[in-house]
Amino acid sequence: MKNIYNKFCKAEEVLAGFLLAAITVLVFTSAMARTAGTPINWAMDVSMLFFAWEVFLGGDIAIRSRKLVNVDMFVVKFPGKIQKFIGLMFAFIILIFLLVLVRFGIPLCLETTKRLFQTLPVSYAWCTLAVPLCSLFMIISQVIQIIEDIRKPAKQWGRN
Repeated sequence: MKNIYNKFCKAEEVLAGFLLAAITVLVFTSAMARTAGTPINWAMDVSMLFFAWEVFLGGDIAIRSRKLVNVDMFVVKFPGKIQKFIGLMFAFIILIFLLVLVRFGIPLCLETTKRLFQTLPVSYAWCTLAVPLCSLFMIISQVIQIIEDIRKPAKQWGRN
């Protein structure tokens, strides 16, 4: 199971890299074409679709690699047990937020099934699907980290 999860994580990173490169190329090409007087109208819609997925896939990658932005200027001054408590408290807050995204992301996705992109015959639901689906990915990553953090001794949290 762990091997499958690791392969999934690697595929997610490759997809996120591809999406970032594709967005860059599409936006640059679209800007150049617009400057030349021949705009590529569909490029912005595809970029928006890719960007939605990039943001949420990137969120999962950030959670999994423990690279979420945080300010721990004061927290690092506390003893290890307090740091562990605060870290777990924040992890549970993030988990609750992700559950809310899933809860409200599913109806959002269902509501947008009939809406189409302006220049593409593609349902806007493909864009909004990134919210609940990638939030589920982030929930899995967050739960794995919470379990690891609970098992980690409190003294490893501090600078002791």
